[in-house]
Amino acid sequence: MPTVGARLRDTTRRLEEAGVPSPQHDAIVLIAHTLGLQPSYIRTAAARDDEWPPGADLDLLEARVTRRVEREPLQHITGKAYFRSLELQVGPGVFVPRPETEVVAGVAIAAARAALELRGEVRVTDLCAGSGAIGISVATEIPEAEVAMVEASEEALVYLRLNARYQPTDVRRRLRTVYGDARNCLRQFDACADVVVSNPPYVPTDAVPRDPEVARHDPPQALYGLGEDGLDVPRAILDEAQRLLRVGGVVVMEHGDDQGAAMRAYAESSEWWGDVRTLTDLTGRDRMLVATRVGV
Repeated sequence: MPTVGARLRDTTRRLEEAGVPSPQHDAIVLIAHTLGLQPSYIRTAAARDDEWPPGADLDLLEARVTRRVEREPLQHITGKAYFRSLELQVGPGVFVPRPETEVVAGVAIAAARAALELRGEVRVTDLCAGSGAIGISVATEIPEAEVAMVEASEEALVYLRLNARYQPTDVRRRLRTVYGDARNCLRQFDACADVVVSNPPYVPTDAVPRDPEVARHDPPQALYGLGEDGLDVPRAILDEAQRLLRVGGVVVMEHGDDQGAAMRAYAESSEWWGDVRTLTDLTGRDRMLVATRVGV
């Protein structure tokens, strides 16, 4: 029977040959998930070249490795995605949250904290909420925040509700999940939000995502923003944010790294937005529009 180290090396090699971007990390996660152990334990056991645990289900491991070799997302195989401090349930039909969106969530959280200090309360609306990664992060990291999360996909809504339901009671009671179109929603809450945050679909219609995990497995509804530039949906959501936000409220919206100028221009063409900015992600790429609701 191969040792843990040998099994890890073989699995890493197979994933690397398949073009998986992080082969060793994914191999460790798949082995740990199959054995019901923590990844840190697998790293230590591999370094010591421990014997492979007797009775481990090699067929199950092989099936999972094969799925990853075929470029099924690691998160679909494990059923889990990690986002900031959260462990979220994900699967087919819901967008897998990305590391760059953690920065978007951080900007929204900072804006919500500023509103809380000013007003003593804070309401946040997450449009195109998907798995709930952003909205639940806000409610988790700001104990006073009331968060509404809006999602139009029935498949994604299943995961959104599950992830909201499995939060601690003090977080769960401040979360509201809404089935609806983010471009036209929550009419009873006009001018109520302090922060509107969104990671909308923004891929142009004729573009093909580079990664097979995205092109084959992420739901098209969560990817394609309609229009030649992919910004029809983001523009409509920005218009909706103008209605939902109170004066002085802030919108934070993710976009593609080549869409910053277009989104700034659209916001600046409206009398309802001021302090329009493009902020970058941790790689220095343009990643989000930030603007303040002005007017009356």
